[in-house]
Amino acid sequence: MRYDFGSDNTAGMVPSAVEGLIRANSGHVPAYGRDEITERAADQIRQRVDADAEVRFVFSGTAANAIALSMLAFPFEAVLAHNAAHVCTDETGAPGFFGQGVGLIGLPGFSGRIDPLALRAQLAEPEVAHRQPPAALSVTQATEYGTVYTEEELRQLIEPVKALGYGVHMDGARLANAAAAGFDLKDIPRLGVDILVFGGAKAGANCAEAVVLFDKSLARRFDNRLKQAGQVASKARLLAGPMLGLLESGDWESGGAHANLMARRLADGIVTRSRFVLAHPVESNAVFVRMSNDAHARLNAAGWACYQFDDGSVRFVCSWATTEEVVDELLEAISAIS
Repeated sequence: MRYDFGSDNTAGMVPSAVEGLIRANSGHVPAYGRDEITERAADQIRQRVDADAEVRFVFSGTAANAIALSMLAFPFEAVLAHNAAHVCTDETGAPGFFGQGVGLIGLPGFSGRIDPLALRAQLAEPEVAHRQPPAALSVTQATEYGTVYTEEELRQLIEPVKALGYGVHMDGARLANAAAAGFDLKDIPRLGVDILVFGGAKAGANCAEAVVLFDKSLARRFDNRLKQAGQVASKARLLAGPMLGLLESGDWESGGAHANLMARRLADGIVTRSRFVLAHPVESNAVFVRMSNDAHARLNAAGWACYQFDDGSVRFVCSWATTEEVVDELLEAISAIS
């Protein structure tokens, strides 16, 4: 089975990330993040978002998201998110676990983007003692369907939430792809995002993500919360080193741009060389295709791992490691079953 397009998690580490890990492994340094490598990696992130934020490196995006949301809502409150967001569909209740009961309110919207009218309608709902009221908003950039919010689209979601004093979290697991698609990372703090998860794993690092706290008041005892959750690395430099390699080399950006380009090549080929249609706009590194269950099974039988997504379409994800040759191989296989 070929897993080239199963997920951007199926690719290995970018060479610069591996080199960053090797460099980080040299010598003796202070533990628990009090080392130069971890600080340099944090500075690289601060430069990209143009903010004096607190930055911590953790072992997974699920933990990063869930712990972030636990900072923004009490256990008797809830977080608003797109109903296909990772926090709603693929984290096994982790926000509620880390938030000791924090709920999730799913919102509709085409192609992974929250519908601002649906958000406003939910915000206008009366608060009653029998259900968890919203206390925060979670947005995903790029979205689970590969689309990318514009600054104005995010503003329409964030402003009414902030007007009520609620917090805002951004899941940036594929932030590199959003940046490559033209999204300005400096808009994140300007728009009022309180906590950002800055993606590393899908961009070509090891299993590492960064939690970026723009609201520094949230940083009080944050390390205690991470420690209790098993997310404080004693050898923190081995988490931060690959991220530092990616960021200092520029491969975080170039890898995202390459993955997006390969997705565009794949999408164009599907449109021109097959009878299948695209289910969503291709704006980052994911391509969603409408095909029958039989066609999907035949593609799997031909050796290509691809998965049916929540809306019934079949998802193909490109990564920093995707090549033109393998895209063309897949297109040949798709054409053969079309």
